[in-house]
Amino acid sequence: MINFKNISYLKAGTARQREAHKALLELNVFERLKNFNPILVGTIPINIDVESSDLDIICQSENHEGFIKAVSAEYGELSEFEVKEIVSYKNLKTTIITFKYKTFPIEFFVQKKQPEKQDSYLHMLIEYQVLLKEKEAFRLKIIDLKEQGLKTEPAFAKLLNLGGNPYEELLSYGLQKGYIS
Repeated sequence: MINFKNISYLKAGTARQREAHKALLELNVFERLKNFNPILVGTIPINIDVESSDLDIICQSENHEGFIKAVSAEYGELSEFEVKEIVSYKNLKTTIITFKYKTFPIEFFVQKKQPEKQDSYLHMLIEYQVLLKEKEAFRLKIIDLKEQGLKTEPAFAKLLNLGGNPYEELLSYGLQKGYIS
């Protein structure tokens, strides 16, 4: 099992993963924002990314203004820097900060919830376990569905024949299979 809390696994990955590793080191994200417990999640870590995939970094903070200030101080001058505050996502205040660095769109997603308990991290763990269990053809079908415009969780839900809300159903599936607890 990959330790997704340390990005060093990207060094031995695909060309895109190696590029992501280099970009994240250049930005020094994990050192500069260490007080916010950053974790890289999404499609690039598990090799199901498409050309438009971004680097999703989830963080934890009860002080959203402090987080915005810290990220703005470090990266506010970068291309397409934008801050969005969502009143409520699952009853949690959420702040999303996006910008572009080299070829990568970057997205910071912060809640007061521990990153290891945030849905995007849990989804990635489940998807990773499914990809380990399934054949390469499954991974390629996921990528194909994503290239057709489907988001990651709906693509997995479709191939796993999960009904209902794909985001919630994927979590239930992961619990049932013992991929998360």
